[in-house]
Amino acid sequence: MIAMERHKRHDWGDVCETDWKENDRALKTGERLLSAYKSGGGTKFWIITEWDRSVTTVLLPSDY
Repeated sequence: MIAMERHKRHDWGDVCETDWKENDRALKTGERLLSAYKSGGGTKFWIITEWDRSVTTVLLPSDY
C-alpha cells in the first residue's frame, strides 16, 4: 500500500499544516500520528498510529 509507505516515511499526506507539525512533534514526544490520503478512486481515508506505536489502523471517515 503506497499510503502506508508514505506514512512510514513521515509524509502525512493531505493534513493541514498544524496537523503536519503535530505529527512531526509526535515523532519526538511519542504521541499519536495521523495521516490523510485519497485512494486512486478519490476515497478519503486515514492512517493512525497509536502513541506507543503498537498499532496502526486504516480508517474511512465513516468508520470514525
